[in-house]
Amino acid sequence: MSPRAGLDVDILVRAAAEIADEEGIEEVTLARLAARLGVRSPSLYNHIHGLQGLRTQLAIYGLGELYTAVASAAEGVSGDDAIQAMGRAYVEFARSRPGLYKTTLSSPDPNNAELVTASERILSLIINLLQGYNLGKEGEIHAVRGLRSILHGFASIEQEGGFGMPLDSSVSLSRLITAFITGIGQMDIPGKHEAR
Repeated sequence: MSPRAGLDVDILVRAAAEIADEEGIEEVTLARLAARLGVRSPSLYNHIHGLQGLRTQLAIYGLGELYTAVASAAEGVSGDDAIQAMGRAYVEFARSRPGLYKTTLSSPDPNNAELVTASERILSLIINLLQGYNLGKEGEIHAVRGLRSILHGFASIEQEGGFGMPLDSSVSLSRLITAFITGIGQMDIPGKHEAR
């Protein structure tokens, strides 16, 4: 059976991302995707390796979109301003692409080079933004984990409607990132001042 003309992996992944954002990642099934595209489910197998293959491609796409968002935000700025800009862009991505964002959260399968590369690209970007804080290699990894936890926690609570008080959540986010920046400056990390 030959692949349907006009249908390719990119079209499948974008349509799956729309379903994820509109209805939730749990609703991304081959049957649901086929219905959206107006094809029969078996025809999808000409382009992807089942549901797991689709979810892997969706994660790669999600990581690429997240990278673009945070890299664009941090372009042309450095230091505290870059961390603030990147943090705001991260949370905005989670707000605007909630289903796709969820695909970016798992540790990548080490056997999938494309997924590992997409994940490492974001990690490298954040580490580059943190280099001016003289944290050392180990300290940078701890800082990335901490920042990711803060941003994901904030985005998750916001998505669940947990910030009900009549205060601007963007101010809260900015203050939280400032507290993080202040905190990493105070951390006693082995090798913090080692030469890179």
